[in-house]
Amino acid sequence: MARPSKFKDEFILQAKKLCKLGATDIEVADFFAIDVRTLYRWKGEQPKFCQALKAGKNEADDRVERSLFARATGYEHDETDIRVVNNKIVKTRIRKIYPPDTTAAIFWVKNRRPDEWREAKSVELTGKNGGPVQYSKVERTIVDPAPPKP
Repeated sequence: MARPSKFKDEFILQAKKLCKLGATDIEVADFFAIDVRTLYRWKGEQPKFCQALKAGKNEADDRVERSLFARATGYEHDETDIRVVNNKIVKTRIRKIYPPDTTAAIFWVKNRRPDEWREAKSVELTGKNGGPVQYSKVERTIVDPAPPKP
């Protein structure tokens, strides 16, 4: 007789929230104090649990994707600068501007348009009219130099 499962329905919402925060399967398993293999079994046995994990991970991935896009294209936001001037706290509203980040932009286009932005291009060689490459035999003859004349 198999041991009863530790799975509880309330784990579904907890797992989704953990994944929304960026937790991996190993971290979720650790949270529930189970082995990761048990988590994989639960994913197979509990469709709602599996779907909750996927939904949470998708939300986290979407958030990262939006942040990467903002970083790649540049963005700005309002902020409050707080300083002490003449023993008084002075709050000033400022607008911070972040220019586009080239590294983030390159990462974005390499992943979104790999055919256009891949680093290594493959080169395919063909012979005449797209046929096989024809090889010619090349011979090399080494001739001893003439001995020096006395």
